Amino acid sequence: MSAITYRPYAKADEDAVIAHILAIQQGEFAVPVTAEEQPDLRAVAEVYQSSTGGFWVAEMAGRIVGTIGLIGFGTGEGALRKMFVAAKARGRELGVAARLLDILIEHSRAKGITGITLGTVAKLHAAIRFYEKNGFVAVAPGNLPEGFPRMPVDTHFYRLELG
Repeated sequence: MSAITYRPYAKADEDAVIAHILAIQQGEFAVPVTAEEQPDLRAVAEVYQSSTGGFWVAEMAGRIVGTIGLIGFGTGEGALRKMFVAAKARGRELGVAARLLDILIEHSRAKGITGITLGTVAKLHAAIRFYEKNGFVAVAPGNLPEGFPRMPVDTHFYRLELG
């Protein structure tokens, strides 16, 4: 098994990141979403890497196997987005998802973010279990932080307080 490297997103990663995310969304989970419906994927620097946000990739054998993004909003708030780990890199053994989440949380704390909120869909059972196992708690849509950048497809919301 090759070593896994973690690093901030670079513009040269754009096509590989889009292919990685769409393969999971469309191919694995049959979520009917296109790259065109996710304009943030062609504007990572502007959407994620400005102000308090960030976007990171995990690479194995020269291929992107994981992504995670953070959008800073409001005062001390962050929205977790685009967390996708390739099937071959999932699970506790490699720990790709856990390491990506750790990187995002470390960055958030360093930037003064005190709460991270995310939206997901019901069919992503493993993702929901992962978030709950890592301290995220369910939040009713009416209790989302003001200014949370909600995605139309999301039906379930979770929050992690970084006390």
